[in-house]
Order: sequence, then C-alpha cells, then structure tokens
Amino acid sequence: MSEKAITILYIDDEEHNLHSFKASFRKQYDITITSSVVEAEQMLDEKDFCIILADQRMPGLTGVQFFEKIRTKFPKPIRILITGHTDIGAAIDAINKGEVFRFIDKPWDYKYVENAISNAYDIYKTREDLKQRNIELQKANEELDKFVYSASHDLRAPLMSVLGIVNLALLEEDVKSQNEYLELIRQSVKKLDTFIINIIDYYKNARGVPVVTDISFEELVTEVQATIQYLPEYGNLKMTTDIQQDGIFHSDVMKLRIIFNNLINNAIKFQDKNKANPFVHLTVKSTDSDARIIVEDNGTGIKESDQDKIFKMFYRAGATNSGSGIGLYIVHEAIAKLGGEISVTSKIGQGSIFEINIPSINK
Repeated sequence: MSEKAITILYIDDEEHNLHSFKASFRKQYDITITSSVVEAEQMLDEKDFCIILADQRMPGLTGVQFFEKIRTKFPKPIRILITGHTDIGAAIDAINKGEVFRFIDKPWDYKYVENAISNAYDIYKTREDLKQRNIELQKANEELDKFVYSASHDLRAPLMSVLGIVNLALLEEDVKSQNEYLELIRQSVKKLDTFIINIIDYYKNARGVPVVTDISFEELVTEVQATIQYLPEYGNLKMTTDIQQDGIFHSDVMKLRIIFNNLINNAIKFQDKNKANPFVHLTVKSTDSDARIIVEDNGTGIKESDQDKIFKMFYRAGATNSGSGIGLYIVHEAIAKLGGEISVTSKIGQGSIFEINIPSINK
C-alpha cells in the first residue's frame, strides 16, 4: 500500500485544528476530518481507516472514552490521542481502556506527527499481513487434510485395481480376455496419471512465481487443442473456437494454460454420449484491459444443488465419473490469483456454460 492510500480519521472539536492538520498532511495521506464523535462512528461504518486520531478534551466524550467505545467494533485502526493536558491518570486510562498507540502533544510538531503516523501504519500493515497469512495457513492446512484423505482413494485405488487385474490376467490363458484385462489396466493407469497431473498443476499454481508476458490467445488455444485431440474421449466431439483479440493482453501464461486445459478436458469428460452431435465451443474476447472466456458444451450438465460446490477441493459432482475432484478447484484458484472471476450455468441433460472474466496485468 502506498503512503497516499494511508487513510486517517481525525476527530477534534476545534475546527481550526482539523483544517490545520488536513492542510499540513493532505498531500501525504487520505484524511477525513470531523468535529463530532457521532459522525465519526458513522464514518467508521462507511470506510476503512488505518489510523484514528482523536483529541482528548472534547464535549460529550473524551478521546479515551471514544476509543474505549469503538475499539471492539472497529479493532483494526491504530489509535493516537492528541492532547495538551496529559496527566498520568489520563495516560493510564488511554493505554488500558482505549488501547492507544501513541500520544501527540499540542501544539503538535510536524515531524513528530509524521513519524507517529508512519510507525502506526507499520503496525497496522503488520497486523493485516499477519491476519492474511493466518487465513492462508488455515486454508493450506485444510487443503492438506483433504489431500491426505483423498490420496488414499485417488492414488491407492487405481494401483490396487491394477494389481488385482494383473493377478487375474496371470491366471487367464485366453488372449482376448487378457486384452480386456489390459484395457482395464489402461483405464486405471489413466485415472492415476490424471490425478498426478492435477496435483502438479495445483502445486505450480499455488507455489509458482507468476511470469507476466504478452498473451496470444490463438497460440494458447492451438497449443491446448494439440494436447487433447488424441484423447480417447475426444471421439466424435466437435470443438469450435471464436477468438477475438483486440490489443495486447498481459497475464501469466502458465495459469491461463491450466484454466483452458482443465475446462476443456472437463467438457470432453462430461460429454453426453447419447447425443448425436456433442460439442464444445470456446469463445475468447480480449482487449488490452481484460479478457472474457466462455466454455460451452451440450454435455450431461451439472445439478443445480452441485453448482455452488464444484469449485471446492476434491468435490465430485458425479460420483460415477472418474474425475479426481480437483480440476475445477485448480481452475478457481488460478483465476483468483489472476484477479478474475468465474461463474457457471448448467442444466441436467442440456449442458454447461462456464464464463470467466480476467483483467490484464500491468507489467
């Protein structure tokens, strides 16, 4: 956050103090002033402030009483008390009741106030960073728990299946039956390979350093199509594209590749084989500021009750399908890291439409 983004609320019943403060620091900080503690509370409801400065001697509520009143409801801002009448009792109350970070004496010194605000913001930023890191750590722990639980099924089950089929094949002398067993082995190995690829994609997305480059959606989609056209499920599926790129779009090509790969593979995997003309249609409309991506299919569709859950880790919208339940989670995480959004509309038996909006990243 730059200095200009440091938001400060200053409360003082003396108007000339408010205007003097704002005139002195308006170029450095985003300053809001008020002479009313009631109005100050309303302002705190409407806007996030990094720092609150309040005069101690005000009618109605003192600065300490105001801080004590708001500290539970608005714990984030760092509190600074301005007073020309500090005594030891007021100082103790300010620290114990109002959790005041620092005192500023009147008449205040420009450099001292600037230093106090800088130190207060350092504490504010550290607290916010720590809070975010704790959220990320909790999320990582939850994902690890889910991974360990899922690994027993998604990693071991195909291996156990292969082992069982191999044992049966060893007892079988008929070549045709052995070929059937080999096909079953191929399917199990493919499940295992898909899961491992998804885990690698997840790691790259979560841990990889973003590399922002100029994106050619034509080249990216051509590359993705080249990797999927030989899939057995591709069959009679018809894939069409409509790509319109106006201007230079900047983004992380690795994350975009993960998004396209997973969404198109999902559409292929969940195609409706009972339909005469299964299709996947990809639309990309890109400018130098953003990109809109739509993946539409006429596949099996997603139940309405599942649509708000499909982006969760290891959630399977179709228990009978061979999906690992991580592909759409990775898509959602990659889009979030790019600052974008994804939505889905779907009807059982008719198909699904995934729509993504992603902003261009400034180099």
